[in-house]
Amino acid sequence: MVLNIVDIIFKGFLIGVLVSAPMGPIGLLCVQRSLSKGRWHGFFSGVGAACSDFIYAAITALGMGVIIGVITAHQYSLQIIASILLSAFGVYVFRSNPYKGIENPKENINSYSQDIITAFFLTLSNPLIIFLFIPLFARFNFIVPGEKMFSISLGLISIISGALFWWFLITYFAGKLRKKMKHQGLLIMNKIIGSIIIILSVVLLFSTIFDKGNP
Repeated sequence: MVLNIVDIIFKGFLIGVLVSAPMGPIGLLCVQRSLSKGRWHGFFSGVGAACSDFIYAAITALGMGVIIGVITAHQYSLQIIASILLSAFGVYVFRSNPYKGIENPKENINSYSQDIITAFFLTLSNPLIIFLFIPLFARFNFIVPGEKMFSISLGLISIISGALFWWFLITYFAGKLRKKMKHQGLLIMNKIIGSIIIILSVVLLFSTIFDKGNP
């Protein structure tokens, strides 16, 4: 029993890290906020992303075939919407002033909830992440059908713990880097990250359209 609990915790924690680790648009957003607003803004953005991942992990763990079927059926539309939202966010990051949060610390502190909410919905706009959870669950033989609710709950908590650990780690180093950067450096980094997000979203958009045209 104890070994089974340890196994679930370890595998769930590892899955949480593996899902969060790829430096995609959300990861770049967390780094950008850590550099422009401060380490905790980046971390709370990661919290929002982790909460969204938790929902999709729960859908996968509970085997909600109907929901997964709907997502599969509307995969093309969802990819288009997600790409457009990412592109819009990339433009916002590119045009934002990284020094604004430093000049207005009170406003900065009050926007932690905004960081969580925006990152949550941006991550939620890409339900195809379920298809990342499915192979990971299969690879680690994690929460197989018939598991008790205790095991499922423990597994999901372990996943979000792994995700939060990753965001804590990444934003910690980004926060350290921020202290060494001048105003101009922050501005350049902001534009670089914004540009990368825009480019990624455009590539994803065109790859989706191309794949649709070439079944």
